[in-house]
Amino acid sequence: MIGLTVLVLLIPSTYCKEYVFPDNFKFGVATAAYQVEGAWNTSGKGENIWDYMTHTNPSSILDRSNGDIACDTYNKIKADVQLLKNLGVDFYRFSISWSRILPSGKTDYINPDGIRYYNELIDELLANDIKPLVTMHHFDQPQPLEQEGGFLNLKLADYFEDYADVLYKNFGDRVKDWTTFNEPTLVCFLGYSGEFLAPMITRKDGGYLCGRTLLIGHAKAYHLYNKRYKNDQGGRVGIVHDIFWFEPRTNKIGDIKAAEAAKEFNFGWFAKPIFTQEGDYPQIMKESIARSSKLEGLSKSRLPQLTQEEIELIKGSADFLGVNHYTTFYCSPIEDDTIERGLFYLPDMDANCIVDDKAESSATPWLKVIPSGFRKSLNWIKEQYNNPEVIILENGFSDAGNLLNDCPRVNYYNRYLTEMLKAIYEDDCNVSGYAAWSFMDNFEWRSGYTQKFGLYSVDFNDPSRPRTPKMSAFVFKNIIRERKINWSYTPDGFTKCEWPKSKDEL
Repeated sequence: MIGLTVLVLLIPSTYCKEYVFPDNFKFGVATAAYQVEGAWNTSGKGENIWDYMTHTNPSSILDRSNGDIACDTYNKIKADVQLLKNLGVDFYRFSISWSRILPSGKTDYINPDGIRYYNELIDELLANDIKPLVTMHHFDQPQPLEQEGGFLNLKLADYFEDYADVLYKNFGDRVKDWTTFNEPTLVCFLGYSGEFLAPMITRKDGGYLCGRTLLIGHAKAYHLYNKRYKNDQGGRVGIVHDIFWFEPRTNKIGDIKAAEAAKEFNFGWFAKPIFTQEGDYPQIMKESIARSSKLEGLSKSRLPQLTQEEIELIKGSADFLGVNHYTTFYCSPIEDDTIERGLFYLPDMDANCIVDDKAESSATPWLKVIPSGFRKSLNWIKEQYNNPEVIILENGFSDAGNLLNDCPRVNYYNRYLTEMLKAIYEDDCNVSGYAAWSFMDNFEWRSGYTQKFGLYSVDFNDPSRPRTPKMSAFVFKNIIRERKINWSYTPDGFTKCEWPKSKDEL
């Protein structure tokens, strides 16, 4: 295999196999527009759903904060790109604010400052040999469109296509890797059924109506690019799915079935229509939702059926698969309606999934450090979806933000990247790149600034928002430079970390 070396590396009390990242493997870091940009109403930018929610309902955010200024990346293009260059990354995954480009959400007015801002960012990245990987929607549609029903309204699929057209036209000569939606499962269930993400709507059919709109909007944007831009621009269009790993709590058949259902409701819901030859929703979703809808006395399923024309439109509508992975849940069937729901629970899936309280914790209640789930997730994608090209576009660890000597984050990255390398070399999983979440500490949605994922610390009490590299930034830079995980590496000025001693974990 290209780039493979097998060495013996001494780790305290154990030995493990060491892999070198393939020659063509690409490294990056990731952010999202609302979480870092700030400048919420600057130079013609319109209001988005997070602007609206944080201003009208500040108590919905844990620390009553907002993204009005955030990391102020809007005003720090050159300085931030130099930080990226210093890390040595091949690409920078960022999202574009729909509201900064189209204040109303529609093409009746294209904001020239939005075009200017993203042109400057893209040009500065390319001038420093960093490729932009751009996400069109990362949880932040314009508020005027939400007032028309948001993603419950199928018309938004057309508006999204129009928005994508503006992006291709203005930036596609330099942006060669596009993704349409980030984490559609969370956009839909947590935004339109689960009351966790903006716009915090709680309709029992809301997630499914949203899902249909997102799938069709994605497919329209994909086909538009192929028809109108691909020949001249030579880029490609994908989508970003979140995947948690779901283990059965025991080896009982009910727990096994619950874990499989959770995988389909979490990942298969949006992956199967796009990445399989037959298309359409997973069968277990269709059956389960139809059954529960009937029990509720409804005449038809809450899952809106895709027409054959829509199935054909959506099928095959991605050139690559972006994957976000953080942790593992443990599942069992729901046997009692009064049971306390786990941290991962979706209506209709007949699975209650909980975290492992004994696993190493982060500052995020649901994020436990279970590296083996990463490898298992990549293998499941390989087996279920014919081994598509996968780019890891989020993977990271949170703390409370008081550590520059962030050994827990370094430990997370080293262990998770080790599992990814095993998936590449031992399992032949088609993984071509990896982006750490996140480039810098930022506004972490409903948690505000209480959870920090960054390689760079940001002082949000200082108006200038200074960035300070954490130990993890130096370690990630060294991984990119050496193209391997060097467990013995300790940057100057930092305290040496202690590593796990189990060879199974290494």
